[in-house]
Amino acid sequence: MHACALTFPQNYHPNTMINPGNLMTCSPSSSSDELAPGNLMSRRLFFLQDIQILELFLAVFVFVAIHSLRQKKVQGLPVWPVLGMLPSLITGLRTNNMFEWLTEILCRQNGTFKFKCSLFSSLNSVVTSDPRNLEYLLKSKFSNFPKGPYFRDTVRDLLGVGIFSADDETWQQQRKTASIEFHSAKFRQLTTESLVELVHSRLLPVLENSIQQSFPIDLQDILLRLTFDNVCMIAFGVDPGCLSLGLPEIPFARAFEDATEATFQRFVTPTCIWKAMRHFNLGAEKMLERSIKGVDKFAEDVIQTRRKELSLQSCDEDKMKQRSDLLTVFMGLKDEQGQPFSDKFLRDICVNFILAGRDTSSVALSWFFWLLDKNPAVEECILAETCRILAEREELKRGDQCESSLIFRPEEIKKMDYLHAALSEALRLYPSVPVDHKEAVEDDVFPDGTVLKKGTKVIYAIYSMGRMESIWGEDCKEYKPERWLRDGRFMSESAYKFTAFNGGPRLCLGKDFAYYQMKFAAASIIYRYHVKVVKDHLVEPKLALTMYMKHGLKVTLHKRDHEWELQKYLKINK
Repeated sequence: MHACALTFPQNYHPNTMINPGNLMTCSPSSSSDELAPGNLMSRRLFFLQDIQILELFLAVFVFVAIHSLRQKKVQGLPVWPVLGMLPSLITGLRTNNMFEWLTEILCRQNGTFKFKCSLFSSLNSVVTSDPRNLEYLLKSKFSNFPKGPYFRDTVRDLLGVGIFSADDETWQQQRKTASIEFHSAKFRQLTTESLVELVHSRLLPVLENSIQQSFPIDLQDILLRLTFDNVCMIAFGVDPGCLSLGLPEIPFARAFEDATEATFQRFVTPTCIWKAMRHFNLGAEKMLERSIKGVDKFAEDVIQTRRKELSLQSCDEDKMKQRSDLLTVFMGLKDEQGQPFSDKFLRDICVNFILAGRDTSSVALSWFFWLLDKNPAVEECILAETCRILAEREELKRGDQCESSLIFRPEEIKKMDYLHAALSEALRLYPSVPVDHKEAVEDDVFPDGTVLKKGTKVIYAIYSMGRMESIWGEDCKEYKPERWLRDGRFMSESAYKFTAFNGGPRLCLGKDFAYYQMKFAAASIIYRYHVKVVKDHLVEPKLALTMYMKHGLKVTLHKRDHEWELQKYLKINK
């Protein structure tokens, strides 16, 4: 069969009618050209070349994939060309709990692994949860592992040169001054009295109102308001009134929380990318800039107001001595040149202490009450201990004091060993600061053999440490306050095994106050109410500098029957 072609007569004109039969003729030559052996062979060669190239690309891809995945056994994560471990990090960020994802890797790698990212070297780091390594970098070789320039650059917009990010002389000066103040009798009296006022005049009325209105509340939000007001009184000497009926929106509180969340995003984003986002005012950087303006505005107003107050009181030394907040203390000091500290420096100091005092206690209490809901036997033990301690009061034995108006005394709080253990166990599983950062000044080697080059960033995973069988045993994921008790008395663990309050020279200055604050608030709530988490409420950690609950903690409160429920513990004959 031959191919056919259209041909026109020589005398063809467009307007001339033609015979269709004259248009169609067969052209043997065209068919023979297409079917020529040379043409067929060339087409086959091109087709085979395409197949070979595809097979080659496929073979290279399979080889690279197999090689990269094999690295998982040695390195902890697949290592891809150029991208390194970045794809795995993106996967981890998309999980419900990135800290759990990190824990699984550390468990596979015996507590330490190197995170590699060829494309973005700022993410390269050593991640560890080995207590030997933590003692080495936090204590033994403390001078070789400061916060470092990477950490300071990342948090500078929020924390400035405050105690969290400072190193060397700047850090030492702030810590020394704060340490003297924290251990003074005047400071202890201020913190104790302000806490009693906040709990009984604000916290309990807000909780009671929720019962009367019969609606669930976000307990995390309420606890954040409590500790925020408390720490603002201590750091700035002002009461923002965050915790009050109606739960008003406080711009500074919202700005502060947004700023901490946006700052954490920088740690999981390549430096060049977040700096570009900051330059063009995009995404999280846009939120950070806006929120920091709110933080700065509040701090500036407070500092200016305090300066005016102090200038008016300068002739009355007694009034000046009555103030014991950190802002006033640092305003009375001089820098190395003998000049008063700048407003920016004062702002940085106070913002750092607010971060330390507000989030750690409130976040820890939130996870604590969530764990109590899942472990009712622990709640029973706390209630029994509380009532046993209260039974020693003579006025309760005589029936002269109403249980609902009862205020716990400092010596009673100190005796609550089981409550102390229950809070410590909550902090072990859900530390307020889940990860922290250091940087090597010189080449070094960890006790586990990990080699550290100068400038290496070290991430120590505090959240993961609480879930390591090698540290806490096979029941490490269980909530068991009893692991902290010896003959009924609380026994603390090594700061390099339980690092919720850091360790070494940077051990948290406010540790004792944090425990007192948490114990006082928890005992005051548990004694009066049974806290029940709303059914099907989703609880998961939020990616931020501190481990907030992403969706808050929705709870309902049920008032205890003092005439029946508590008397079985008090054992008082009225």
